[in-house]
Amino acid sequence: MVQQERAVRTRRLILEAAASVFDEYGYEGATIGEVVARAGVTRGAVYFHFASKRELARGVVEERFERERIPERDCKLQEFVDMGMVIAHRMPRDPLLSAGARLSLGQDAYGDVGGCAAPGWIRRSEDVLTAAGERGELLPHVVPAETAWLLTGAWTGVQIQCRKTSGRAELERRVAVLYQHLMPSVAVPGVLASLDLAPDRGGRVAAELAAADGVGAA
Repeated sequence: MVQQERAVRTRRLILEAAASVFDEYGYEGATIGEVVARAGVTRGAVYFHFASKRELARGVVEERFERERIPERDCKLQEFVDMGMVIAHRMPRDPLLSAGARLSLGQDAYGDVGGCAAPGWIRRSEDVLTAAGERGELLPHVVPAETAWLLTGAWTGVQIQCRKTSGRAELERRVAVLYQHLMPSVAVPGVLASLDLAPDRGGRVAAELAAADGVGAA
């Protein structure tokens, strides 16, 4: 049991170091040697957990998925908004999310390493929007599948543009503006008036999650 716990901690340490390297240098510029140096482990330890740089990159992308969670809400459209706002808050602060986005979107010469987040995010968004429709929160013309696809594509575009122009320093504000423009065409007026679309929404929800987990806010 002790050895197993040590192995889990070492793997986590390697993934966090790899994320910082991939986020800084991209896939092609990253090296196992730099990961070893940042993690403070041996090269053998890295290869024990990950057989290649490609497998290590996949590990970073998969770990990213574990961080994409939000609290359930009575108002499903608020839950829909919170999905994007929490990630917008965390991405500039969490190398695993940032590197996972860069790798899964193929934002460098290497391209896709597998495990793109978009299909999963679209499905989750569609499920939440479908639930919102069942509760009477959507305008009559809204098709959950179409809205989920559009929002995911728009959010991704905002993220890429913010990375290029400000290193994601403006990501929360820009994503808030996206929702402020989108939600009037989705939500019935009574629900729209109740939605929290402020730029700091993601930070407050992240703090809520951290409190529930008994840890400091990310």
